[in-house]
Amino acid sequence: MQRRVTIWPFRPSDRYRRNLAEALRTETVGGVIMLLATVVALIWANTPWASSYEALRHFEVSPSWLGLGHLDLAHWASGGLLAVFFFLAGLELREELAHGELRDPRDAALPVIAAVAGVVLPAVIFLLVSKGVEGAARGWAIPTATDIAFALAVLAVTFSACPAPLRAFLLTLAVVDDLIAITIIAVFYTDELSLWPLLLGAGCVAVYGLLQSRGVRTPWVYVPLALLAWYFTQRSGVHATVAAVALGMLTSSRETPDERPTNAESADHALRPFSAGVCVPVFAFLSAGVTLGGDALGQVFTDRVALGVILGLVVGKFVGVLGGTWVAVRLGLATLGEDVHWRELAGVAMLAGVGFTVSLLIGGLAYDDPAQSERVTTAVLVASVVASAAATAVFRRRVRVRRREAAAG
Repeated sequence: MQRRVTIWPFRPSDRYRRNLAEALRTETVGGVIMLLATVVALIWANTPWASSYEALRHFEVSPSWLGLGHLDLAHWASGGLLAVFFFLAGLELREELAHGELRDPRDAALPVIAAVAGVVLPAVIFLLVSKGVEGAARGWAIPTATDIAFALAVLAVTFSACPAPLRAFLLTLAVVDDLIAITIIAVFYTDELSLWPLLLGAGCVAVYGLLQSRGVRTPWVYVPLALLAWYFTQRSGVHATVAAVALGMLTSSRETPDERPTNAESADHALRPFSAGVCVPVFAFLSAGVTLGGDALGQVFTDRVALGVILGLVVGKFVGVLGGTWVAVRLGLATLGEDVHWRELAGVAMLAGVGFTVSLLIGGLAYDDPAQSERVTTAVLVASVVASAAATAVFRRRVRVRRREAAAG
């Protein structure tokens, strides 16, 4: 007889609940700042001074003694600043594993199944739409990612009365999504691999993890190790954000007898404002500036690669996440709490199509052709706007319904 596991609403620890609330508030602010940075980039890129924006993006800062090749500001933002963002994603995953829904594999069934389905179906749709286009297959992973900051910002603004289990579902879904995305980057977007730098980088990560397990607390040991791990991983040909996620997951969340903040809490407290206020907005500013004239937009809707990205994010994410959730419930792997409605889950599934940060990162890794890369960036922006608008419409309706139900007693 198949056992039914009730997941929603789950009962997290008090510390996890506090951390979840803090993460939601901070990510909301970060999402708004990122949106503003995107708007500024789009305005600048569509003015007579667009050439100065391109000159800024491609301004090289690459000291020869580093041995990292020719890196411009856009590459430093995607490979350097985003490492902080992915380090925090690793911390969030560690928290989920230690104190959240992922602490019990049975309780993790619903968001994990939804996340996996929300990765597979968009990739399939992209490959089907772009089939036959030379070199298009390299971009299959672009529509597979959900942007945590952007999605949570839209949820907070449009559905402030959202039930806590629904917020937790979206957060966990996005964290698992990020883990899958960084694995994809490591496996499929590493063209040339240098063994010795990779081994040195792995060694730095291992020492970092060993010191964390021994309870060492001083950041003066961890910061140099993290920088060396980033440097050697970048030199190896593997994207440095992979090392950042590994470091985040190895950061200790073990309680201390004197009730001081754990290493994970201290790192999160120190780095999250920098990530939300500087790293992600700067990356968005240096990545999102594309031409939005009639001809440029027309090319997006006639280019099958760009169409694959749009349909993958808008349709694939929605059907994958909602369909994966429905299958998990129908198979008896999970049940929904009384305060969570399918229509609200449909809104969250639509919101999963906001693929901004990681989708732009993968798009930059997938295509070397500047014109193709710009069309992909525009497609990600269009899909994110459409997904946000659709989710907003659903949430606004649910707000009205909940108010009527509350008034009726």
